[in-house]
Amino acid sequence: MAAWLSSIVTDLDTLSASRYVSLTTIKRDGTPVATPVWVAGDDQRLYAITPVDTGKTKRLRHTSRVVVAPCDVRGVVSGAEVEGTARLLDGSGTEKVSRLIDEKYGLMSKAMGWLDMAVRNRGKTRERVGIEITLPTDG
Repeated sequence: MAAWLSSIVTDLDTLSASRYVSLTTIKRDGTPVATPVWVAGDDQRLYAITPVDTGKTKRLRHTSRVVVAPCDVRGVVSGAEVEGTARLLDGSGTEKVSRLIDEKYGLMSKAMGWLDMAVRNRGKTRERVGIEITLPTDG
């Protein structure tokens, strides 16, 4: 396997296996904003899901540039940072991401969805959007 491909696979495997990943998106003024998210890996990409009205979705509509790294629940980075690109997905892509996250996180994913609806949104379900993160393919 080519060295550059091996490093991408290692980064993808490490990030996919992480419980949390720090997803850094960029504001219009260039300020980075890091957020810990759940991710699942599939098809040589990482996937995350978030409510459509979050800051990270607004920032991703402006620029696709992201930085990802393994982290803890508080966002404290615990491994190498990797630059990549991200894009917001359509409805069918978001459904795929939702399934992947549910498969990886199981009951915890369902419980967090219920908690979000019951506590934060007073019984209303928030529309969510999938995020596809692509790591670089060159060394």
